Amino acid sequence: MLFLFLLKQNYFMDKFLIVGLGNPDEKYRNTRHNIGFEILDFICEKYESKFETERLGQIAKISVKGRKVLLLKPNTYMNLSGKSVLYWMQQENIVTERVLIISDDLNLPLGKIRYRAKGSSGGHNGLENIEYWLNTNKYSRLRIGISNPQNKINQVDFVLGLFETEEFDILLSNFDMINDSVKSFVLSGISETMNNFNN
Repeated sequence: MLFLFLLKQNYFMDKFLIVGLGNPDEKYRNTRHNIGFEILDFICEKYESKFETERLGQIAKISVKGRKVLLLKPNTYMNLSGKSVLYWMQQENIVTERVLIISDDLNLPLGKIRYRAKGSSGGHNGLENIEYWLNTNKYSRLRIGISNPQNKINQVDFVLGLFETEEFDILLSNFDMINDSVKSFVLSGISETMNNFNN
């Protein structure tokens, strides 16, 4: 009886939500601001899963050593990402500690990654909106460097611009490592992942 009760309460099934930030329209595909979507597409393909259009986003389901992982690409547009994140957390009963947000970062060199367990949005509208909807900045995030134009061009134009081929090749060469780091987050938690991948 106890086993059945615990099973109903999902005691034996750890659930995680991995969110890639981006904008849903085709015109934003392969833009710097959509690197979160690109990462999730890569992970989804690795696990031979596929995205389905659901409420407030596209969802793919994978399993990492028995742990249920939902991959979410919000379709609310970047500046309203938090609405989608909160909805799926509530829908799947996923606690904040098991949520990871993947976004671009202007202040990191191209391809460099940085895990954080909490912190400010750093001016990123998607992260800012997530903080607003969750009412906390204590959520794990993976920021992926897209470099900084250093005021040579308008930053909005830069992040919404397409990757140059050589830029995307640099990022693509890191996708396997990023996939490994996401797996580490699911299996080992944010602290160990920061120790092993923030270098």
